[in-house]
Amino acid sequence: MSRISIRPGFYLESLGMEHVDTVFEAIDKNREHLSKWLPFVSFTRKPEDTEEFISSVTNRKPHEKEEVFTIWHDEEFSGLIGYVNTDRVNRKTEIGYWLAKSKEGKGIITETTLQLIKLAFKRLQMNRITIRCAVGNNRSSAVPKRLGFTYEGIERQGEKHGNSYFDLEIFSLLKDEWKKQGS
Repeated sequence: MSRISIRPGFYLESLGMEHVDTVFEAIDKNREHLSKWLPFVSFTRKPEDTEEFISSVTNRKPHEKEEVFTIWHDEEFSGLIGYVNTDRVNRKTEIGYWLAKSKEGKGIITETTLQLIKLAFKRLQMNRITIRCAVGNNRSSAVPKRLGFTYEGIERQGEKHGNSYFDLEIFSLLKDEWKKQGS
């Protein structure tokens, strides 16, 4: 998979080594914005850190590979979205995402998440999709709510962030529920 077109100038492109500088520059430029909720930002100090991350995604064995995409909106790099913690035996996956501050409020993550939902249920044959958001990250948690996910509860101290832990809100969508939505 290389590109998923949403509309002219708005598409997803499979993450690859050619994106190292673009991704690093976006993280670096949005460091203050992203670091509030995303622990990986503090470990991303130089382009080589981003290169290592991309290599860890792209060099997995086929049965372990997670699909991660760069987001392009108005032909500009806007963020990343992809699957994490995929369990193929139990046909479930999680969607994670981040977006540059200048691209917030345009529906970009909602639309790209919808594309990954369709891909997960139709092509990847998943039965369950989860989205986890730090408690208080209202922009992030609005996405699963908007897309008909069910709120399941709080994973207490579910993510280490610096010297503390974030509680995570857990949302899920089942394939049968998605079908009932008319998707």
